[in-house]
Amino acid sequence: MTKYIPILKRTQLFAGVDEDEISTMLDCLQAKLFTYKKGEYVFRQGEHLSCIMVLLEGNLHIQRDDYWGHRSIINIIGVGEMFGEAYVAPDSGAILNDVIAKEDSTVIFFDVKKILTVCSSSCKFHSIVVQNLFFDISEKNRKLLQKLGHMSSRSTREKLMSYLSEEAKKQKSSSFSIPFNRQQLADFLSVDRSAMSKELCKMRDDKLLIFEKNYFTLLL
Repeated sequence: MTKYIPILKRTQLFAGVDEDEISTMLDCLQAKLFTYKKGEYVFRQGEHLSCIMVLLEGNLHIQRDDYWGHRSIINIIGVGEMFGEAYVAPDSGAILNDVIAKEDSTVIFFDVKKILTVCSSSCKFHSIVVQNLFFDISEKNRKLLQKLGHMSSRSTREKLMSYLSEEAKKQKSSSFSIPFNRQQLADFLSVDRSAMSKELCKMRDDKLLIFEKNYFTLLL
């Protein structure tokens, strides 16, 4: 677990905590490591959680399939990102989505009660982690509102323009890569892949953008 401390140091959850203190806190918080092969489920819809998790290696998708097999990608979890916090409150109920490893992945689990309860040794950085947890949840809510903004657009073109514009702003460049292939982007925006691909070609013909696979350049 020691080799992952530099990664944890860069996470929002442990922001402001020294590496030596993180090492001590991992014991205090009874952290556990789990590994998953590509395609394995970390969690399935209907399970109950008592932990929050941080991805240390790999890539995870939070997704949902309906009765007819239509898939929606709710979110992508990258290295250093936390997940599961929405379901650890006593009355949160079962999780609504699946969490799947899109490549071989390593996840660290923290019992939320251990985080929220100051230990007997009274680590001075424990309160910082609790504060960071709150800030991280706030940031997740902001990103959810961003996605709702994309989804509220009426047409496929409007959804694409909303999402790609937001990515350009986030990456501070008119040229950027997105973390989706075509099917994943369609699932994320809840649109038909074929219709979305046709719309992208129309947008290219209208000189709004150019693209190559998942690399886009927005044009003025």
